[in-house]
Amino acid sequence: MKNKILDCITFFDNNFMFDLRYNILKNHVDYFVICESKYDHQGNRKKNNFILKETYEKNKIKYILMDEKFPLKDDPWRNQAIQREYMLNKLNFADKDDYIFFSDPDEIPRPELLIDFSLKKKFGIFLQRCFNFKLNLFNPHESPWEGTRVAKKKDLKSIDFMRQKIKSKNLNYSFFRFDKEKSIELFNEGGWHFNNVMNPQEISLKLTTFAHSEFSDPKFSDAKIIQDKINRQVDLFDRGHKYFKIEIDKSFPQFIVDNKTIYQKWIL
Repeated sequence: MKNKILDCITFFDNNFMFDLRYNILKNHVDYFVICESKYDHQGNRKKNNFILKETYEKNKIKYILMDEKFPLKDDPWRNQAIQREYMLNKLNFADKDDYIFFSDPDEIPRPELLIDFSLKKKFGIFLQRCFNFKLNLFNPHESPWEGTRVAKKKDLKSIDFMRQKIKSKNLNYSFFRFDKEKSIELFNEGGWHFNNVMNPQEISLKLTTFAHSEFSDPKFSDAKIIQDKINRQVDLFDRGHKYFKIEIDKSFPQFIVDNKTIYQKWIL
């Protein structure tokens, strides 16, 4: 029996990115698992934002709404981890040999790699090209991006552990570093990280509500400052990174290639 593929994300409000994700992956994924909380990672109440479009195959969508408040308002990293583990605990419909893919919503694995997918190690990391602000504004400074992770359900005890501790640098540690998991397969040309492909107001909201609270300072999160950095094609966080345009070609998802007119607002 074929092992199923579950594409799992935690969700805040970016329906645009989920829709892109869905259309790129829908022919290669058995289930899309979306876990949304009623609270942001700062512990503030938020509205439920996920939109189940009529065009989506309903039997492929597993929407999980987390009702519980996070225990602490001043620990966004812990709250992020709690939401991830809440989702994992709701995957009782998956078999032990099914593949659990976990990504941030803007990290999209290359669909061709999911055809007859087989994992040779305990964990997998998809090395992805990073783009900022626009679908084709390339960020060479953070490429390849270690984005999507994968493991079989029977090997996955914690999504947050897989996300935080499964890194390619583990492979450089000596055999005797038993604290570093080394059973890791790397997938080169593993997809795309479409980071902050949204308007300045949406980016500002993201920066003031997600776990990286150090970036909520107005010098980073003010919408006018963000717009200026988008215009100059530079890093939001003043690290000296400069981005550049590349043409939409066959290295991009076929869905984007075929629908450039739909996404023209987000293409340079």
